[in-house]
Amino acid sequence: MPVSKAAQAKEGSRTATLSNPATGSGTEQDPRAYNHGKKIGVLVVAYNAVTTLAKVLNRIPAETWENVAEVAVMDDASQDATYELALGYKLHGQVDKLHVVRHPKNLGYGGNQKTGYQYFIDKGFDVVVLLHGDGQYAPEILSHMYHPIVTGQADAVFGSRMMKDYGGPIKGGMPYYKYIGNRILTTMENKALGLDLTEFHSGYRAYNLHALAQIDFTHMTNDFHFDTEIIIKLHHQGFRINEVPIPTYYGDEICYVNGMKYALDVTKAVTRYRRTVNSLEKAPEFAEYWTHYPVKESSYSSHYYLRKWVGSQQKVLDVGCGEGFQAEDVARFGNAVTGIDLVADPKKRSSMVQYEQADLSQGLKEVSGRLREKAFDKILLMDIIEHLPRPEQILRECRTMLSPKGQVIVSLPNVANITVRLALLLGRFEYTERGILDRTHLRFFTRKTARRMMRECGYEIVRETMTVMPLELALGVSARNPLMRALTAVNAMATKLFPGLLGYQCMYAIRPVEQGGGGRTSDSLSGS
Repeated sequence: MPVSKAAQAKEGSRTATLSNPATGSGTEQDPRAYNHGKKIGVLVVAYNAVTTLAKVLNRIPAETWENVAEVAVMDDASQDATYELALGYKLHGQVDKLHVVRHPKNLGYGGNQKTGYQYFIDKGFDVVVLLHGDGQYAPEILSHMYHPIVTGQADAVFGSRMMKDYGGPIKGGMPYYKYIGNRILTTMENKALGLDLTEFHSGYRAYNLHALAQIDFTHMTNDFHFDTEIIIKLHHQGFRINEVPIPTYYGDEICYVNGMKYALDVTKAVTRYRRTVNSLEKAPEFAEYWTHYPVKESSYSSHYYLRKWVGSQQKVLDVGCGEGFQAEDVARFGNAVTGIDLVADPKKRSSMVQYEQADLSQGLKEVSGRLREKAFDKILLMDIIEHLPRPEQILRECRTMLSPKGQVIVSLPNVANITVRLALLLGRFEYTERGILDRTHLRFFTRKTARRMMRECGYEIVRETMTVMPLELALGVSARNPLMRALTAVNAMATKLFPGLLGYQCMYAIRPVEQGGGGRTSDSLSGS
């Protein structure tokens, strides 16, 4: 044990006045300290903390030392003697549970955390608590941080200075301008992410390491807004987040955070995340949440028509199903969906009755023999044939996989859309991550060339429509927003008047000519 409780009591008045809000006492044995058989690590991030680090370690309660398996001090290439002091503390106090690491170069606040978390993950720990070496957060309540995790109530626990249990932030000495900035940023983040946290910007945190092991740290920032990025990722991946009250303390330690830059970085992080999940850009730090072709919720989009045209209780083959978001949407209506794509393990695999991995550039012959269903009511070629070197091959092979009254539903981008025409008028033809000029497109179509291709492949057109431009994705606004719905309705009327100019995608329901007698049905060009 590093120090006695008597020695801890001498650390200063703020330690002596800190009380357990549950019991009213700071000296009673805290039942929350028990580790419940979990392997707990404490990550102490330190930079130029030679005057505060020993005090922080001294203030960790005896019962907490008994229940944690290791306290790791990660010195981020300090310019003072932080590392030497930590080693001396370990040797002089014979603290076997203390481990000291010195980074040869400064990794930054976020980089130091990433290294520390990976250190504990690699050692098979269950829980980690983040503690700052500058004394800003109270080591006396370390057990309050890990207790909800070891008892199975949470995957992440954030200390909040905004809760009033210890008097609140202003009484604790938080400068008023920081309080206002904290509240503004937290309100913005809650609204943007759909959360209800009292504070986003406390650095006192505990994590279930089995949850952190599922977070991709690769491109996350090394700067101070790492704390925001990790909240975003935990929330996106559905992990449980709890808050516990912590005291506020502002001493004479040096602050290395540039407040204005931090606020801007936090705002950018939230914006980049929202744009990534809306498929507007592919921010590297959130790339795993990027959906190449997200399911469009707006009326008159390709997925709007797809739901109407597929119907319910159908046997559906989704060719080029990707991660399975579209298959999941179609399956909601009682359809049995079989998926084919190159993806090894689609995220929505459970929504499909069968999934087969195949290189579609080689056609469907190889994979067709592995399908349990041999005749489908609907075959979906949604935003896929423009990615193939020989789309005609896929179309011809689909004919042999249809039930007697089956149809193929095709959507492909309209390269004659006004946005492309205007860009060409200005001398620009720039590929993008998604959309009409997706950089993975190998073929480009207008309504006329798409119709010709389907006729040449032995099909007749049963239904045809042009979808509206996805303004909600471009603007980053929910399709359910009343103003967005009104704008979409106007967009739909304009598209009906000028389909070749304003249409975003050409969409067709087709069937083999020999089944329909060679002519088009009466609703073939109805756009319904």
